[in-house]
Parts: sequence; C-alpha cells; structure tokens
Amino acid sequence: MKILFAIQGTGNGHISRAREIVPLLQQYGEVDLLVSGTEAEVSLSQPLKYRFHGFSFVFGKNGGVDNWATYKIMNLRQLWRDMHSLPLNHYDLIINDFEPVSAWACRLQKVPSVSLSHQCSFVSAKTPRPAKWNYAEWLFKYYSPTTYHVGFHFERYDDFINTPVIRSGIREMETANLGHYTVYLPAYDDKILLKHLSQTEARWQIFSKRQKTPYQSGNVEIFPVNNEAFNKSLANCEGLLTGGGFEGPAEALFLKKKVLMIPMRGQYEQQCNALSASKLGVPVVHEINEKFTGHLNNWIQDDKKVTVDFPNETAKIVDDLVKRYAKPQSIIP
Repeated sequence: MKILFAIQGTGNGHISRAREIVPLLQQYGEVDLLVSGTEAEVSLSQPLKYRFHGFSFVFGKNGGVDNWATYKIMNLRQLWRDMHSLPLNHYDLIINDFEPVSAWACRLQKVPSVSLSHQCSFVSAKTPRPAKWNYAEWLFKYYSPTTYHVGFHFERYDDFINTPVIRSGIREMETANLGHYTVYLPAYDDKILLKHLSQTEARWQIFSKRQKTPYQSGNVEIFPVNNEAFNKSLANCEGLLTGGGFEGPAEALFLKKKVLMIPMRGQYEQQCNALSASKLGVPVVHEINEKFTGHLNNWIQDDKKVTVDFPNETAKIVDDLVKRYAKPQSIIP
C-alpha cells in the first residue's frame, strides 16, 4: 500500500502528533511524508518526500498574529503551482493533518482524502465555539478541505471525534513536582513575559521561539524551544502557562498539571480551544495587561487540577482509518 501523509508545519502540535502516527501508518505500507508551512521548531524523525512553502501565519510579539510578516511570506503563485504539480493518483490512501497543498491538490484532481486532525473536529456543529459567528469559520471549511474526517478534541463532541493523541513518550514519562512553572507563549515577546513573571514568587521556565541561548533573569529561566527539554520541564513542573493550542494543553492535563491558557488574539481556533478547555475547568485569560500579574498569582495559589480521561486509542484509530478509507484492493488481509 502507498500512503501519503500530509502535515501542517505551522506550530509544533501537528508535527508532534505525526511523530506518534507515522510509525503506526508504516505498519500498513510505504508512507510518503509531506510538510508545508513554517514556524515549527520540532521535526519528524523520518525523511520527507515533499516540502512545500504552503500557507502559514507568523506569530507576533504581543499576543496575536503578525499580519505584515504573514503577508510578506505569502507566495500564492508557488502555492498554486504546488497544488497543480503534486502527483496523487498512485496513492492508495491520502491522509491530511490540516495541510492545504495536498488537500486542494486532491480536490483539483478529484482524489479522495481523509482528515486526521484537530481542526476537522470543527466540521461538527456540536464542537464548542464562541456564540458570535466569526469569519474565520471559513478556514475550517476551505483551508484544507477533505472528503472524510477523523477528528481530535478535548472531548468526544461527535461520533467522528476522538480524545487527544498523547505521545508514547509523554504517556511513559515519570513525573514529579519540582515547583517551577513551564511557559510556552510564542505570540508574546520574552520581555513582556518577564515583566509580569518576575513580579511573582514562583519559578518559571520559558521556552522561547526568539531565544537561541539560555539565560536567567531572577526567578525566570529562558530557553530556546527544544522538544526534549520542554518535555522534561513539563514532566517536572507545577503547571503550564500556554496559548490556546491543543496538543500542549492536552498533554499537560494528561500529566495532571495545572494549566492556564491565553489564546492568541485574532486566532479563532485558539479562542474555540480555550472555550472547550474552560468547560473542563481550565482557567483562561484573554490578554496580558495590567491585571495579568493578579491572574497569575490567583492561579499559582489555586491547587485545583482538572481530571481528564485520554485513553491510548491511537493505534485503533489508525487501523480503523486505513481499513475504512484505503482503496480496498490495497489492504492485505
């Protein structure tokens, strides 16, 4: 069987989940990997067949998207060429994790594909989102359109939605509480975070997209983003201060860590994720302002932790997907 697995390369969550899924897919046949997009600090262990520029947004420094930087890196002409040049007919199964080049190539070439992603959970009207409609809903529908959907979210909001993929390395990790708090807020400049974190008595470990070498300022340590170092910090922390992503908060909740979420301003998916997390009991702050230090201190003093049930079903999900959506003649009994 020939499988194409196309992965979004903006942010770290898609790549991190793929690191768990790729070895499972390889049990069914030859897997070609495609990545498009920017802004990811982690990478796959396996070589890529295709690497495209794609269509990505750039994190800002004050809690939102840097629209100008995003515009500057756009290359719609190249995106158009990539969509039309990608060969797809020799694949028995095409799986897509919110990746636009292959999704639109499939649509143009009339080849079926299946989403295996968090974002496709928003195909369901049952998935929580803010009451006020947002124009960004079209992104869920048209950014990476596929024929079929297998989704992930914090809860099983619909029959095609599963609980999060928790990587084996996280599931098997020994945890402790060494008293520090782990921070991953790529949409905020380190100086903004330092201003507020330094006003608390807690110890903080920031993982920064902008820092190349580690340093310490008072009660705050700043590190470059590194998958192994971040996992170690998370395993031994009291809690995680993070944005409105999905995989990071899910892994922290699985490890029984406190979580405080600050969804990116103007990033609708993160607003939706934060709403879903808040329904579980996760506190959410929508901006870093003059009240933020108070919110931090309240969170630090609150010992309440959210209990979740994220069973290890990834192998079964992959098996069901392959047997249901691959070309029938390609499946070996």
